[in-house]
Formats: sequence, C-alpha cells, structure tokens
Amino acid sequence: MAERPVLMFDSGIGGLTVLREARVLMPDRSFVYVADDAAFPYGAWEEPALKAHIIGLFGGLLERFDPEISVIACNTASTLVIDALREAFPGHPFVGTVPAIKPAAERTRSGLVSVLATPGTVKRQYTRDLITNWASKCHVRLVGSDRLAALAENYMRDGFVDEEAVGAEIAPCFIERDGGRTDIVVLACTHYPFLVNRMRKTAPWPVDWIDPAEAIARRALSLLPEIGQAPASAPGERFDIAVFTSGNAGFAERRLMQGFGLAVTP
Repeated sequence: MAERPVLMFDSGIGGLTVLREARVLMPDRSFVYVADDAAFPYGAWEEPALKAHIIGLFGGLLERFDPEISVIACNTASTLVIDALREAFPGHPFVGTVPAIKPAAERTRSGLVSVLATPGTVKRQYTRDLITNWASKCHVRLVGSDRLAALAENYMRDGFVDEEAVGAEIAPCFIERDGGRTDIVVLACTHYPFLVNRMRKTAPWPVDWIDPAEAIARRALSLLPEIGQAPASAPGERFDIAVFTSGNAGFAERRLMQGFGLAVTP
C-alpha cells in the first residue's frame, strides 16, 4: 500500500456514521472499515470475554493493514477496552468514542439531559464518571436500549424500520420535572444516527439530538499530523475496503458498503 489507511472499527454498521464524516474532513485518506459482525451484538458478551476478544482481533488487524490510526467507532467497545488497547499496542494511536455528555451539559437550557445508549455503555463506570465530571449540575437520565442497534442494522440493510418500536425505545428519554422537560438527547451509540429522522418523528416533543460522529472524525484528523500525515493519493489509488469478521457478508451488506464507497474483502 502506498499509504497507511485510517482503520474504522465497530461491532456492525454503526461506524459508517463516523466514516461519513471522516471522508468529508479527510478526502485524501484511505480507509479500512471493520465490522465485527461475528460478535454482534456486543451487549450479549461478558465484559472480560469481550475485552479479550477485541484485543485479540486488533492484533491481527494491525498486522494485516498497518493503519496509521485506529478509530473505535463504537461506544460500547470504547468505554470498555480503549485503555486496554492503548496498553496492548503502545506504539499505535487509538481514537475512542464516548458519550457526548460534556457538550450536552453545556447546551442544555432545562438541565434535563438523556443519554440514549446500549445497556453496556449505560452500566460502565466510565459513563458515570463523565456525568460526575461534566454534568454534575444537570439531571442526566441514562437510557439503555436492547433493540435500537439491531433496528438500525435492519433499516440500513432492508430500508424499513418499525417506527412504533423506535418510539417505544426512545420514550424513556423524555421526562418532565419541576416545570422543565428534556431538551437534549445524546446518541451514545454510532448506530443511532441512522434512525434519527424516525426518532424525531416519534418523539413526544422536539429536542436536540447530539451525534458525536463529526467530533470523533475531527479528533482523528487532529492526531494525524502528529504521527506523519500521508501525502494525498492520486485518483484510483485509494484503498477503501470493508471487512466483516464473520466472513459472511451477504448481498444487502455488500450493497450497503458499496453505497459508502467500500469494497468488501475477506
């Protein structure tokens, strides 16, 4: 490879929301997208087993693709294993994805903020520490959804989603308290922005939906000059591929990846 790629990693297709923003900010970079579909959903794993699985997987990924930087475009994985990855591979830079609690606390007017996440992200001490450090003056409700990531996966593959199911999953985010009501919902899973239009449609009142994808991409871009940004590649030299860890990407998955400019490879 003429240049070292940026590696985007997620449990499924959610990280494509980050890839979309990264492409805007880094149009001359090459990307490798890794969907760990063999292990999806991460919420079904015990934490020690999932941590060992991801670290072991990255041993092979770094050797195979030699990326310049790796973006863990998954809140569940980042809150669990980002520090362990940095310890295991100290010479390689990692960018994690964490709930955007600080900007939510800065922007809320009512002081009522909800964090919509997977159950794994909700139960992490990392998430609660973010609230303590950045949103101690707010009332932050943590809402763990078992279904939204899978609903997003199905929607992106099949083009259809049950709006009533989406509405039921987001309903706990909306609370009224002391004359105020929730005005910000943090999308703390990279899958969720794919459903944000359905969320707006089924929400009981308008709120700001915070999507961290652009901020994640900007963080990755900010680190590239420090580690030697590669020269712009000539047309036709881009190396944008997608890898499904199951090795079983079907027609719908291949079509979806093609729509994002990615060619599926074993």
